[in-house]
Formats: sequence, structure tokens, C-alpha cells
Amino acid sequence: MAGTELPQRVRTYRHHHLDSTRWDSYRPRAGDVIISTSYKSGTTWMQRIMSLLVFGAAPLTEDLGALSPWIDLRVTPLDGVIAGIEAQEHQRFVKSHLPLDALPYYPDVRYIWVARDTRDVFMSIFNHYHSHTDEAYEMFASGDPEGGPLPRCPEDPREFWAPWMTRASFPWERDGWPYWSHHYHAESFWPFRDLPNVLAVHYNDLTADLEGQMRRVAAFTGIDVPEDDWPSLVEGARFESMKQEALEHDSSGRSMLPMLWKGGAEAFFFKGTNGRWRDVLTSEDLTLYEQVVAPLDPALRAWLENGSLST
Repeated sequence: MAGTELPQRVRTYRHHHLDSTRWDSYRPRAGDVIISTSYKSGTTWMQRIMSLLVFGAAPLTEDLGALSPWIDLRVTPLDGVIAGIEAQEHQRFVKSHLPLDALPYYPDVRYIWVARDTRDVFMSIFNHYHSHTDEAYEMFASGDPEGGPLPRCPEDPREFWAPWMTRASFPWERDGWPYWSHHYHAESFWPFRDLPNVLAVHYNDLTADLEGQMRRVAAFTGIDVPEDDWPSLVEGARFESMKQEALEHDSSGRSMLPMLWKGGAEAFFFKGTNGRWRDVLTSEDLTLYEQVVAPLDPALRAWLENGSLST
């Protein structure tokens, strides 16, 4: 990856969640923003930040997932997703969980990569996985996906830890089963982090200095924000504000969260905190972690574990 001057699309992802070929139908516009994370690293947080920067602090009138669709999600009808994006006249911002080497690269599109400590990602993805409804499992089994349907989540997070850290869903990855690799995703972006149209954001930095990170995003995406508007925008991007808004969408029937997660927004916006792994993972589990992250670039590992404001 590091030997190329610009990112190249060389991987195809297809399984119960992903279909990277759906990006073939996407037609970029200058100024589009693609928000890419592995998962549970601040995806929805960055989508909400972008919506606040584009539309202001007023409550959203439609579900954030419809406003900023996940293009590579296999199970949503592609024609409707593309038609919705094409109809948007504002600065568009869409979501992906693909690594950079599975995304199309356009110099006039902006890519925001959001990352997080692997151990915090694990705690969040376990809650996400463990909270799935029967309807969610049925949805991800539909259409006879490559590699088979999403298996049921074990009850114990430690029972999930070892396979998540040592098995892969794709032959070029080392971990991440039954989803995809958080580490491979990070390694795909890391060599290109200094490109002018790539912005690396860390979950820790959003937590430590939300306004400062939002100002970075605004500058990167070319959005001018009146100075007096910043307090309300930052307040709208706080965890409790996003959770309350999602709960209101649940109660009004505008959200799909209750269909996919037991508890709806209450489960999806579970904690939003870091460090919960310290009370769950044992010394044996952490030894496995050390073995798995050993091949990473030491600078990348340090950034994933700490974020820029902590190093």
C-alpha cells in the first residue's frame, strides 16, 4: 500500500454485511465527503457532526442513516440509495465501512477516516452484535450471502474475543471475524493520511476536544461556520444529545434501530465511553492482543491506542 502515490482500489468485499461493488453506481461530486471507519469507532458521531455543519443545529427531520447512507451495506436496495444521494442538493456526506483499498478514490472527494483503540472497538462491537434482534439476523442471512449468514453472537464477550482477534472473513485480513478487520482498515488509510483530501480523526480526540475536532472537520470540508453558531453545534454533537434525538426518532417511528437492535437507540447508543475493556479482558486476553498488533507500524499502533492529543 505504501508504495503507491495515490490509493488504488484493489479489493472486493462481499459477505453478509458488505458489497463493495455497490460503489460502481456512485457518481461523485466535487466536495463530497466519504466517512469511513472499520466500525464502532465514531461513524455515527462523524455523520452527525457533518449534518450539523451542513444544516445547522436544528433537529434532523429525517433519519441520519437516510440522509447519509451506508453505500456498501449489502441488504439495502441500491437503486433507492443512489437515487436518494443523487437527489441531494446540499454538500453530500456518505458512510462506508470499507478500507481505502476497496473504495474508489477521487482527488476532489474528501475522505474522513475515524479510528479508535482496538480494545474499545471490541467492547462496542460486542454490545452491537449481542443486541441484534432476530429480524436483524434474518436480514443479514437474506440473499444467500457469500461466506454464509452472520452467525449468532455468543453470550460471553470473552468467548467472542479470541475468534474476533485471530480469525478473518477475508483471505487478505488477519482478524475481525465475523465482520472485517479493524486493523486492516487502519493499515489501508495510514500510508495516505497526509494526502490533502484525507483527514484522520481519532475517537479519543473527539472525546477530549469535541469543538476543536469539529473545527478541523469544518476546515477540511470547506464549510464556513459563523462563530456564534459553534456552541449550539458542539452541544448537538455530544453523546447525550445524539442519543436523545435517536430515542425521539425511535418513538416517532422514523428509525430502523428498534427493528435491528433490542432496545433500539438505547442499545445502539450504549455507553460511548472508553476503557471498559479493562474490567472484561484478562491478562491472557491482553497477551493475545499484543501478539495480534505486533505487525502494525508502531506509529499506527500508538495512534490507535492514544489518539493525537494524548501522544
